[in-house]
Amino acid sequence: MKILLTGKTGQIGEELNNIIGDLGNLITVDKEQLDLSKPNSIEPVILDIKPDIIINSAAYTAVDKAEQEPDLAMTVNALAPGLLAKAARKVGAGLIHYSTDYVFDGCSEIPYKEEDLPNPLNVYGKTKLAGEKAIAEVGVPFLIIRTSWVYSLHGKNFLRTIKKLAEEKDIIQVVDDQIGAPTWARSVALKTHQILKQCLNKKWLETKDSNLSGIFHVTSQGKTSWHGFAREVLNMSNTSQNIKLIAIPTSDYPAPAVRPPNSLLNNEKIQKVFGIDMPHWEDALKDCMDSN
Repeated sequence: MKILLTGKTGQIGEELNNIIGDLGNLITVDKEQLDLSKPNSIEPVILDIKPDIIINSAAYTAVDKAEQEPDLAMTVNALAPGLLAKAARKVGAGLIHYSTDYVFDGCSEIPYKEEDLPNPLNVYGKTKLAGEKAIAEVGVPFLIIRTSWVYSLHGKNFLRTIKKLAEEKDIIQVVDDQIGAPTWARSVALKTHQILKQCLNKKWLETKDSNLSGIFHVTSQGKTSWHGFAREVLNMSNTSQNIKLIAIPTSDYPAPAVRPPNSLLNNEKIQKVFGIDMPHWEDALKDCMDSN
C-alpha cells in the first residue's frame, strides 16, 4: 500500500505525516516536488509514484488574500484537486481531500449536514466548493472531509495568534457573533486514519463502495464564538488574569472576505458510516495545549 501525502508542512498535513504511516508506505511531497499552482506538473508526479491512496492536505488557505488572488486560489483549490482525481483514476488510486465550512453561508440556525445546499460567501469558499465538485465528477473512490476553525501548535491559526497577542497586548478585541467548533488538526488527522483504515479493510479501492465515498463532516463537538475560543486559550495559558478580552461584533472588525455567522457542521454521518465520535472542542483544546 503506497500512500502519497501532499501539504506535509500544513496544519493537518504535519499531523498526518506523524500518524498515517502505519497504514502503508508513506510518501510525502512538498511544494517543490508537487506545486498545485502549476497544473501541468500534477499528472506526471502521480504517474511516476503510482500511489494507491492520495491524501491532499495542500490548499490555498489565505481567506482574505484570496479576494485579491481569485485565479490562484481557484487553481490550487479547484483545478488542482480535479486533476489529482483524474490522475488517481489513471493509476487506480483513491483520493482523500479536505474542505471547509466556508462552502456554506452560515444563515442556518442549526449545524449543516453534508447534503445541505452550499452557498459560499467569499472567494475561498467558492474555490473549495468548486474543488469538491471537480473531484466528485471524476468517478474515483473519494473522501472529502469538511472541517472548520482548524488550529494547532504550528502554522498560522487563531490559537497561535491569540497566544502571541497575549504576549504583546493588555487588551484584545475578538469577534463574538460568529459561531463554530474549533477543531484540532490532530483530531482531524486521527479520524482520517480511522476512516482510511476502515475503508482499506472493506476493500474500498477494489469494490468502489459508494457508501464509503463522498463528503463527510469532521469537526469538534460543541460550539463557541471566536471570543469564547480566545477566552479558553487564555485560561488554559494561565494568562487570562493579565488580559482584558473584549467581545466585539463582526461589523467592528471589517475584513476583505465575508465570514459565515454559523460555521457549525453536523457530524452524524461519520458516526453512522464509520462509528466515529469527535471530541468536544474544549477537551481537544486542553489536549492540544498540554501537548506543547
